[in-house]
Amino acid sequence: MIKGKLVHTVFFWLNNPDNDKERKTFEQGVSRLLNECEHITSSHLGTPAKTTKRPVIDTSYTYCIVVTFESIKEHDLYQEDPIHLKFIGENKNLWKKVQIYDSSSL
Repeated sequence: MIKGKLVHTVFFWLNNPDNDKERKTFEQGVSRLLNECEHITSSHLGTPAKTTKRPVIDTSYTYCIVVTFESIKEHDLYQEDPIHLKFIGENKNLWKKVQIYDSSSL
């Protein structure tokens, strides 16, 4: 079972997904965010898996991060945390689209 009561799943579509320098910059920024933000319970950074292609699977994104929190309060603190805001400020020029799905554990 996943750790944390709130799951924050974020998909990023980079402007230049084939640009290795931009990918490295993005990955370093995400790694700093995930490793340094105290409000995060657990996290994952990944790319589309090479699973069997099916109509229900969307592999159009470049990166996915999954972050869990112990509460909505911790999530809200994360949203305003200077580390999170710095990540956005330094990297928002790298992506053309972001899609977020939040869910609460049952």
